[in-house]
Amino acid sequence: MREARSRLHYLGGMSSLAVPASAARVASLLPAATEIVFALGAADRLVGVSHECDWPPEARSKPVLTRPRIAAHGTSREIHDAVSTAALSALGVYDVDLAALAELRPDVVLTQDLCDVCAVPFDAVRRALAEVGLEATTVVSLKPTDLKSFWRSLETAAEALGVAARGTELVRELRGRMAAVEARARRLPRRPNVLTIEWLDPVMIGGTWMPELVRLAGGTPLVAQPGAPAPVLDARALAKLSPRPEIVLFKPCGFSLERSLLEIETIARLLEPLDWPACRSGDVFLADGNAYFNRPGPRLVESLEILAACVHGWDFRDYAAKHTASFQRLGVRRGRTAG
Repeated sequence: MREARSRLHYLGGMSSLAVPASAARVASLLPAATEIVFALGAADRLVGVSHECDWPPEARSKPVLTRPRIAAHGTSREIHDAVSTAALSALGVYDVDLAALAELRPDVVLTQDLCDVCAVPFDAVRRALAEVGLEATTVVSLKPTDLKSFWRSLETAAEALGVAARGTELVRELRGRMAAVEARARRLPRRPNVLTIEWLDPVMIGGTWMPELVRLAGGTPLVAQPGAPAPVLDARALAKLSPRPEIVLFKPCGFSLERSLLEIETIARLLEPLDWPACRSGDVFLADGNAYFNRPGPRLVESLEILAACVHGWDFRDYAAKHTASFQRLGVRRGRTAG
């Protein structure tokens, strides 16, 4: 009975299920959702967040409702193996603080059911709510896989919080900024082949909305398809890529720029045997993959600006200056760092 009741309060995608008339108390277990709540002007309703919710800075002052079961340190391969093992276990990757959840008693919980590694999945949230007697709480599951569903997720969150009009306004504002980048890129004569990499070992290619961002930035995306999961390529597949990348952007999921720079030798070893134009020209970039690109919140617009600065540096030098602290040109050439 508990399970049936909690399902009645699930809201995801374009669902029209009823939500509270006034979502006075909101918990966000997804960093992107926390950013959305702030962008919607509803931060005063946010009573709890996940341990990964770090933007805007005010989010850090909110009570934390989750914790990881694994330590996020070590090499990319070690982290991947630890996360994979945890994800396959009955316990999962994250814990929910049941005592804090019961104390905060949210009317709405924002989460996701797209990736068990990115945040606490929907089923785990539902079980936690049932365990503390909060079956009537609305669970809003955001699961964007491409830009169309990303815009829909913003509207879904706004509807759940009772600020639908502000959601429409936010979508219009963000789409307008993306359209401005696209219009500038469309006037450029070249559309270089672009490969985005979201994990280093194993190598995972940026999927979901990344191919669309590459096109908007004036590039031609390689390997991945819009809306599809991240493909995994081994060394042989990377060497046989055709067409070959003219621009390479590394943006490891969950890694800040500083953390990613600790993997510079891994990146150099990866590129050393590859006869790619990007390796010959040094057009290899590294960006903050924690704040941008992999987090489907309002800062996907900033992600597009950074990408445009990588793909067409001179023509988007204003964006390069704007985001200078969030990405850099590595200049990696056949295993060596050029500068």
